[in-house]
Amino acid sequence: MAEHIRWGILSTARIGETRVIPAIKASHNGRVVAVASRTHERAAAFAQQNDIPTAYGSYDELIAAPDVDAIYIPIPNSEHAAWSIKAAEAGKPVLCEKPLASNAAEAQTMVDAFAARGLLFAEAFMYRFHPQTVRVKALLNEGAVGDLQIVSAAFTFAIRNEADIRLRADLAGGALMDVGCYCVNVMRHMTGEEPATLRAVARFGAASGVDEIISGAMQFPSGAIGHFDAGLRASRAHTYEIRGTKGRIVVDQGFVPHENDTVIQVWQGDDKSEISIPTANSYTLMVEDFADALLNGRAPQYPPSDAVANMRAIDALLASARG
Repeated sequence: MAEHIRWGILSTARIGETRVIPAIKASHNGRVVAVASRTHERAAAFAQQNDIPTAYGSYDELIAAPDVDAIYIPIPNSEHAAWSIKAAEAGKPVLCEKPLASNAAEAQTMVDAFAARGLLFAEAFMYRFHPQTVRVKALLNEGAVGDLQIVSAAFTFAIRNEADIRLRADLAGGALMDVGCYCVNVMRHMTGEEPATLRAVARFGAASGVDEIISGAMQFPSGAIGHFDAGLRASRAHTYEIRGTKGRIVVDQGFVPHENDTVIQVWQGDDKSEISIPTANSYTLMVEDFADALLNGRAPQYPPSDAVANMRAIDALLASARG
C-alpha cells in the first residue's frame, strides 16, 4: 500500500498558498505534485514559487492527470459544485473548501456525485481537527458544564480590499458564507443537533449586495439556544462560549490556525481553571485525516452529509435575514 497520496491543487488561491499547501508538505502522508490555473503562465509561476513539480494551464488538465490521487479545491464558493462534480466524474477524490457550495441543494448534488462513484469527499473545515476543539467537545461529553443551555460564537474581521471576492454576490460571497459558517458549524458540532428554528438580521452592502454584517439565533431540539455574529466590516474576533447548568467554557481563539499554544477557560460555578493546548496545525491534521482515509479505504472523520446540513442552516439564516 502507498505511504502517501499525491495532491493536485485546483487554482492558485491565497488560502491554498498560505495554509493548505504548506500543511500538505508538512504532513506525513501527502505530497503536492501539481497545481492548475486558468493560464499556464500563472500556474507555472505559482508552481516555481511554491516548489510544485507540475503546472497545468487549465483545471480540466489537472483533473485528468493520472499522477494526481486527490484534489484540493479552494476556488470561489459559486464554482465549488461544478468543479467538484467534474473531479468526481473523472474518478478523483476531493477536499473542498468551506462552505461546500452556494446552497444546500447544490451541496447535496455534489455529495451524491461522489457517493454514486464510491469516492472520498470532504469539506475543509480545519478547526474541527485542532486538539482544542477535540478537548472542548470531550469536556461537554464529560458533563463539564452540566446540561448545555447556550452556545455563542463570533467571527469578524475588517476586509481590506473592496475588490475582494467575498464582497461579490455572484460568487456566493458574504459574511455568513465566509466566516459565519464557522459559527453555525461550531454550534451544530457542540450541541450534536440540527437547529429547529433559525432567525437572522443582517446589513447588506449597498454596493456589494452581500451580507456584510449578520447576527443570527438558533434553537435546537434539546432546547439549547445558539446565537452568533459574523462580519466583514468589524474588528477581528474568532471566539465561542458554551454555557450550561453547572458551568461554562470560553475559547478565545476558536477558528483560525493557532501559531501558539492556546487556552480553554473552564468555569464550574465560580471556580475557574485553564487548560493549555499545545501548538498544532489544524490544516495539517485535516489533510492527514483525508489522506489516511483515502489510503485505508475509510470514511473521513466528518462525513460530507454534515456539510449539507451546515448549508441548510446557512440557507435558512440568509432567507430570514432577507425577509
